[in-house]
Amino acid sequence: MQHFDVKSFPEALAAMRKPYHDNYYAMYSSVFGGVVTDPVLMLVPADDHVVHRGDGIFETCKCVDGSIYNMAAHLRRLEESAARLAFALPWAAEEMSRLAVETVRAGGRRDCCVRIIVARGPGSFGVNPRECARPALYIIVYRLGPPFMTAHPGGARAVTSTVPPKPGFFASVKSCNYLPNAIMAMEAADAGADFALGYDERGCLAEGATENVGIVTPGRELVFPEPNRLLRGTTVMRVAELAAPLVRSGALAGVAFRDIPRAEAERAAELLIVGTTRDVVAVVEWDGRPVGNGKPGPVQQALNRLLTEEIRGNRALLTPVFG
Repeated sequence: MQHFDVKSFPEALAAMRKPYHDNYYAMYSSVFGGVVTDPVLMLVPADDHVVHRGDGIFETCKCVDGSIYNMAAHLRRLEESAARLAFALPWAAEEMSRLAVETVRAGGRRDCCVRIIVARGPGSFGVNPRECARPALYIIVYRLGPPFMTAHPGGARAVTSTVPPKPGFFASVKSCNYLPNAIMAMEAADAGADFALGYDERGCLAEGATENVGIVTPGRELVFPEPNRLLRGTTVMRVAELAAPLVRSGALAGVAFRDIPRAEAERAAELLIVGTTRDVVAVVEWDGRPVGNGKPGPVQQALNRLLTEEIRGNRALLTPVFG
């Protein structure tokens, strides 16, 4: 076994370079006090509670054509998660926004994902968060792939997950403990599907691994599950608002947040996946059965178009990075 010290460690780092590092653009760390753009330097201390306990909270935004979309909503939800988990946030939302912009700028890409992590911080391998000296802030900028429907215009395949849903308290906090979510995503991949969707203990539709889900009923009502039992998605809330013109035109009978029993979900005319990096996705096959006519439906197409236009044109929700 080879041993390294501070002087010899750069040699070990150089040997760590992998092709997938091309997808990592920049990282800010409050522990080290600055930004790095070399992926082998994007390190987190092993004794940070976020590493060995999943004790952290996070948000993922996307930067499109040089502007970060809806970052204020993401930071509000981050602050809500911090309050619920008794995180003392040393950084105001304005400061985290500034650091995110500077990190994206350092990465030099106009299109990218921005992961903002507030960890309990280093200082202990124990379980008690009070043993950690102070929280740590990590901002990672990495590759943003194309929206799902751009890469897969025919729509998505979904399966029903066997993973039990998180209890309400943990479901509504965006913590870094994503083991159930990871297993859901693995279930989908192992089944040759794109997404896994869960039901709660009452048999009502819940959410995907990292996405919200909704249906269009045969009566043309757009319905999403009650947000008090799952993570309140920033994008799904915007999509619900963007649906207003469809209601006015008669394309939709209305928009609602309520329970969706399994029987109603299985009768859906359209099944939608909504997420920050996914936008609005049409699920055309669920557990081997077609959804609706087995093709992307008119509501998904309209909502995806409206969201795409907003991401590129609603200045009130855009944080410019490059002048």
